[in-house]
Amino acid sequence: MAEPVVNGREEYGPHFVQSVARVLAVIRTFDAERPVQTLGEVSRETGLDRATARRLLLTLADLGYVSSDGRTFELTPRVLDLGYSYLSSLALPELAQPHLRWLARELNETAALAVLEGNEIVYVALVPSTRLAAVKIDVGTRFDAYATSMGRVLLAGLPEAELEERLAYLHLERKTSRTVGDVDTLRAEIEKARAQGWALVDSEIEEGLRGAAAPVRDRAGRVVAAANVSVHAGRTTPELVERDYVPMILRTVRLIEADLVSSAAG
Repeated sequence: MAEPVVNGREEYGPHFVQSVARVLAVIRTFDAERPVQTLGEVSRETGLDRATARRLLLTLADLGYVSSDGRTFELTPRVLDLGYSYLSSLALPELAQPHLRWLARELNETAALAVLEGNEIVYVALVPSTRLAAVKIDVGTRFDAYATSMGRVLLAGLPEAELEERLAYLHLERKTSRTVGDVDTLRAEIEKARAQGWALVDSEIEEGLRGAAAPVRDRAGRVVAAANVSVHAGRTTPELVERDYVPMILRTVRLIEADLVSSAAG
């Protein structure tokens, strides 16, 4: 359920515009599991009364972000403009793309770049491979960070106090039989990723999907993104991924970081 926005001014201060927060809350109720919703469902998920939810949905429809058949509502492709404005303002995906293309070509696998947003990773650059066609991943795709290789290295890059705060409130959901099941195990995996400088996750986000990732750091040494390669588990083993894939991912990360530093200096 989306977090109700009822006391924004008290929580955030006199600058807070509650109507903006409510519109965003309405948009965020739509996802892969609920692409089409009724007014009642949106009202329930946001905690807004039906009249308010209806006005917001109709306003979004007037602006072209929502469509309706009179009973149900769904987002339109125009919503992608909101995310594109953010992605197009980032230098990092553009800088990373040629290096990801090289990595994908050399390994004949899918290569990607993601950033951490809340407790999720968000794909911001991607070079897909037809060998991973069964898995639907696009720029803008989100996954729970705890169950992915990119998420592990991004979490490992957080200050210790922030990491512990996130872990204290994290809800772990088993997505496969191999998904990490408790916070202590997850913490150990994050510490391992931090110590070795990369992470390998095997069939935790989806059965048969294996991924390896390394962090991308800015000129100040802060982890700002993660690069990874995803492969079907049937084509390799964790040992081969570590031996053959991880060194190439680390090389790719170093090249991205070099371009990032040069871009900032320029």
